[in-house]
Amino acid sequence: MTFRKRGRSLLLASFVLLVLLPFTPSLNAATEAELKEEIADRNSKIADLEKEIAQYQAQLDQVGKQKQTLQSAVATLDLSVKKLSADIRVTQNRIDATNLEIQRLALDIKGKAARINESRAGLGESLRTMEQTEEEPFVVTLFAHERLSDFLDTLATLQSYQVSLRDNVDELQTLKESLEDRKVQTEKKKKELVLYQSQLNNQKKSLDINRAEKNKLLAETKNTEANYQKLLNQKVALRKQFEQDLFNLESDLKSLVDPGALPDASEGILAWPVDVVRITQYFGNTDFATKNPQIYSGKGHNGIDLGIPIGTPIKAAGAGVIVATGNTDLVCPNASYGKWILVRHPNGLSTLYAHLSTISVTAGQGVSLRQVIGFSGNTGYATGPHLHFVVYATQGVEVTSLKSKVCNGTYTLPIASLNAYLNPLSYL
Repeated sequence: MTFRKRGRSLLLASFVLLVLLPFTPSLNAATEAELKEEIADRNSKIADLEKEIAQYQAQLDQVGKQKQTLQSAVATLDLSVKKLSADIRVTQNRIDATNLEIQRLALDIKGKAARINESRAGLGESLRTMEQTEEEPFVVTLFAHERLSDFLDTLATLQSYQVSLRDNVDELQTLKESLEDRKVQTEKKKKELVLYQSQLNNQKKSLDINRAEKNKLLAETKNTEANYQKLLNQKVALRKQFEQDLFNLESDLKSLVDPGALPDASEGILAWPVDVVRITQYFGNTDFATKNPQIYSGKGHNGIDLGIPIGTPIKAAGAGVIVATGNTDLVCPNASYGKWILVRHPNGLSTLYAHLSTISVTAGQGVSLRQVIGFSGNTGYATGPHLHFVVYATQGVEVTSLKSKVCNGTYTLPIASLNAYLNPLSYL
């Protein structure tokens, strides 16, 4: 086989591989410029809404510092409704922007597929021309020219033609790779779209929960401060009884917790379960118990409270497995954890998320770091919307039953030996 025929065969093989690859471009009516303009418009609206949300959050933080009154409770719920409404508009704009981005990618795919088809047609014609030229024996081609210089010119042209063909094949390969990249981006955007749609549905549910919570509060208190304070005192009494019942049970547990099985106390071992951090109650006996003792003594607060509006996404503090979920309000409302989730992490720690409005995971499910597992609420004992976040040594925690003396029922919830409670701030 001659050198030029080997070159031609190589080009032909590359061409056939490219020709056999299927392309199914999506149709699109808008131009790329129009789509980019619409995407920019959605992003601008998102930026404006995020500023509005930040203002609502600042107001919520301010109200959270005030004395607990009916007025402050209603104000918190009203602000939460406004913030959630803005959150919903942000998510809807993100859905719109993602849909537009998918359309823009489809338009790009269509254009690249058209260029590939044009290049294929040109290569096919070029290869047919080369085939016809190379069918003539070398001697016939030589003597077909009157002058040697003409023959050399023809030979140089043919060699240049082969180089050009190789360049065209390279361009086709680049177009193909670019096209595949756009397809990957499209699939990624479609997955984002599914997540945004799920987030939107959960935000709408949370909005309904906030509105229902306000109506319930006004109905229970008959819109009077005296009734609200009476309700608050009842909740405090229920909580104290629950804490005493829990303490009595956990004091009898003698779990052996191996310190060597725990990660060294260090910032960043766990991630914050919320995006905006506002600690309303610390771990231990006092606000200053953030540094010591490291181990819970059985008195004071067994986790930290994070003040957040109802419907705030709650995220896993680390990768792990959902041990269990539950709802103590089914047995005794206003006394315990309400809706809760327990996650076991591979580093020897487990985490509890309590007072949720919505649970988005099931027992046995694996979760990734910062995956949304539920949404904040006001269930169980909560004098205001917040997340109760607990960190355990996994060796010392289990899900079991606890009989309530207040409600004459039996809770299902996580319990732990006192030495298994750890200061969350040692790991966040």
